[in-house]
Amino acid sequence: MPITLKDLADRCNAKIEGGDPSTIISSAADITTAKNTQVTQLTNKKYAQYIKNSTASACFIAEDFVVDSTPKSMALLISADPEISFIKAVELLHPERNYQRSIASQAVLEANVTLGNNLYIGPYAIIGENARIGDNSEILSGAYIGKNTKVGKNCRIYPYAVIYDNVSIGDNVIIHSGAIIGADGFGYKFRDHRHIKVPQVGNVIIEDNVEIGANSCIDRGALGDTVIGTGSKIDNLVQIGHNNKIGNHVIMCGQVGVSGSCHIEDYAVLAGSAGIADHVTIGQGAVVMARSGVAGNISAGTHVFGSPAKDKRTAYKEQVAISKLPELLKKVKQLEEKINALEKRED
Repeated sequence: MPITLKDLADRCNAKIEGGDPSTIISSAADITTAKNTQVTQLTNKKYAQYIKNSTASACFIAEDFVVDSTPKSMALLISADPEISFIKAVELLHPERNYQRSIASQAVLEANVTLGNNLYIGPYAIIGENARIGDNSEILSGAYIGKNTKVGKNCRIYPYAVIYDNVSIGDNVIIHSGAIIGADGFGYKFRDHRHIKVPQVGNVIIEDNVEIGANSCIDRGALGDTVIGTGSKIDNLVQIGHNNKIGNHVIMCGQVGVSGSCHIEDYAVLAGSAGIADHVTIGQGAVVMARSGVAGNISAGTHVFGSPAKDKRTAYKEQVAISKLPELLKKVKQLEEKINALEKRED
């Protein structure tokens, strides 16, 4: 949605320096590719080299960010928080698709479904018996909402997401395509040379302002609840096993796997491909770095790396030491040869 530079600055809490306030801004782009009529951002000094030859019409920068050579055609948008201002700009210039509020004739609504106001339910979406959908929510084409499931207000469930029976979803939740919420947890007992399935009769509770990425899976509890806390963000291809308690504002990056009955405390970060063994606690604000394997509890505020995961400084030292092993082995071999030669002379 094109708007003037002045309007963009006003709505993004920025002050214009240079340029023409009446310039039309059509879209947003990164600093390396932005062209005329586009707005960009510069928040990291390592990208400052790109601004000199940029043809972007405007650029968000911080109040204390020093720019050596700004093109004459570029306006600077000075902001106390340019990253947040740029996010607002992207939202203004690239608005999300607006779904006209309606219930498609091809949608399937089973008995006793309770529908809020101002809903969109797309073609071939299925809403199970006794389900409840809150005001202003969007259930897109082909999504499945199970029996007795509650979806809160202002939610968006993307196509072909599957939400099993009895799941509870709070307000302002986004669930992307292919996500599966409430499948059975992975529980078996080995008897008489075979695996006997443990019934999974618990539930999944997703609190407010959670986003769940495409093709991620969250298993229901065996007896109790699997809980995803307020404001937590789960990337694509994440597996969360049964009975996990995920705190508030937790970040889980792609391909993270969390075994059963773990407690991930508030503000923890699990980076890509981290694996967490069962019955582990990750403390508040802890960071598990990419591809780490966690087999024991992690204290609050610590950063761990490696498999088995340990304090990142120790892990880095070990990695450096390992990289020197070939050279060390070569020296040891040379010393052995010298010792053997000396022993032969003595003989």
